[in-house]
Amino acid sequence: MAQETEQQQLAKLRDRIDDIDLKIGELISERAKCAQDVATVKKAHSNGGEIVYYRPEREAQVLRKAMERNQGPLGDEEMARLFREIMSACLALEQPIKVAFLGPEGTFTEQAALKHFGHAAVTTPMSAIDEVFRDVEAGASQYGVVPVENSTEGVVNHTLDSFMDSNLKICGEVVLRIHQNLMVSEVTKTDSITRIYSHSQSLAQCRKWLDAHYPHADRVAVNSNAEAAKRVKGEWNAAAIAGEMAADKYGLIKLAEKIEDQPDNSTRFLIIGTEGIPPSGDDKSSVVIAMRNEPGALHDLLEPFHRHKIDLTRVETRPSRSGNWNYVFFIDFNGHLENESVKLALKEIGERAADLRILGSYPKGVL
Repeated sequence: MAQETEQQQLAKLRDRIDDIDLKIGELISERAKCAQDVATVKKAHSNGGEIVYYRPEREAQVLRKAMERNQGPLGDEEMARLFREIMSACLALEQPIKVAFLGPEGTFTEQAALKHFGHAAVTTPMSAIDEVFRDVEAGASQYGVVPVENSTEGVVNHTLDSFMDSNLKICGEVVLRIHQNLMVSEVTKTDSITRIYSHSQSLAQCRKWLDAHYPHADRVAVNSNAEAAKRVKGEWNAAAIAGEMAADKYGLIKLAEKIEDQPDNSTRFLIIGTEGIPPSGDDKSSVVIAMRNEPGALHDLLEPFHRHKIDLTRVETRPSRSGNWNYVFFIDFNGHLENESVKLALKEIGERAADLRILGSYPKGVL
């Protein structure tokens, strides 16, 4: 029997792919119909009350299972991203999620919003972090996405300060690997760049690279990387530092890629909303604690966490607005507020603290 030609082998494989695609399409449609049935059941039992369609803890569980079941050759995160988009499209059949993010369009925060909610979400850019909070508080958006810390440059103070004046809760987190690129427009004379625009944190994240390649160029800090991308469109002697999304959104050319000084540079974003989130099985919690200004205050704050074996993942200090030399502590830790050990620790701390505010429990970032 003659050996099959390349074209014959490829034809068989393509037929097999067509059969698989047919089954995938049928299953996605079946899943979408189930999502519609879920909406019907929720409406029937709502008794006129507000219906909650988006369940962060449920979505986190589905994504974790998709990664656990994955046998390759696609990576776990790639498999989870595919499921994220399927869930996003199915949820939009029930009710599209409205999400406010720190804009303008093309920022890393928009990228984080789409990574967490999928591309079927309706996203709205806001010009400042406190505007994201106000938009969610007013009910114009169901959720907001704001940056909270960068692995290179540290905490975003505006976000922490906004929690002091807000009753919103943290509903989730997203960690985004940050790759910075030097971008120019079609009118830029690349051998005459004397000005580089970017957000102050991005300029700081690329400090060594800029020192080596553009030591004499002015570094101009602007409100966002997307604004930097907009500015260079009409300036022949300017460049911008921004992410991939900004290049696509504003039609820029990447002159140099991945110029961040730290290769593992990443930013953590918080999802803010109005609802408390039930346990997902792998959760984090965040609290704000004001301690009385007295000897041993910090020990009194941390000791119950240690004794109840609660793993702290972040402790940040901010000046209190109640008086000079008073401080509040923003603390993240592993575990859900419904865990017995967490309840016991927070009860003890609440008896010692001047003030204790729960910012929320939420699933650990899956993607």
